[in-house]
Amino acid sequence: MLSVIVPVLNEAKTLRNYLSMLAISECEELIVIDGGSSDDTMAVAGEFTEKVFPAGTGRASAMNFGATKSSGDILLFLHADCILPEDAFTIIRETLRDASVAAGAFELAVEHPGIPFRLIEMGTNLRARAASLLYGDQGMFLRKAVFERIGGFADIPLMEDLEISWRLKSSGRIVFVKPPIKASPRRWLNEGILYTTLRDWMNAFSYTFLKVSPDRLIQYYRDIR
Repeated sequence: MLSVIVPVLNEAKTLRNYLSMLAISECEELIVIDGGSSDDTMAVAGEFTEKVFPAGTGRASAMNFGATKSSGDILLFLHADCILPEDAFTIIRETLRDASVAAGAFELAVEHPGIPFRLIEMGTNLRARAASLLYGDQGMFLRKAVFERIGGFADIPLMEDLEISWRLKSSGRIVFVKPPIKASPRRWLNEGILYTTLRDWMNAFSYTFLKVSPDRLIQYYRDIR
């Protein structure tokens, strides 16, 4: 069994479109964790699964809660605005058959034809592979036993994907697979491509190398999910 865990917050306008593209079979389960939406997000999610749960604010705590509600041997943490490649579930299962693999994610593609997004993809994928860092919008997957053994995500307001990546390295290899996952360009378009890219890179650098607390870095984000 593979559990797809989707944290959401005020996604009613687009959630139906994204969830409808998930090819959920009897071998998978969909778990949607709502972080306090003020729209019809939970009602929309309920059209696709009975496992819709309210949770506290914060993506890390929502994903941890989702893991406690899962019955799968494999966990896939999926952002609500990302589209999995065809045969993604088969790819995940085949990847995790290798006992030396602790966790994995898909290479990133952004759903926009603009050249700046090709540069963003290139930078993200190179950085992820070079440092073995799992970014949240790449569709992180791992065995539930490994997730529980390392204690899940740290209860921090952001950078939970980078933080868990460091701890996962002690459990085995971190791998990146193709075809890529497709991420929505909305956050770059809403906040500005240059600003969003530089902010994300600088904050990741500050957190990783300068040890700046996520509680300080959160002030540079307008919309935390």
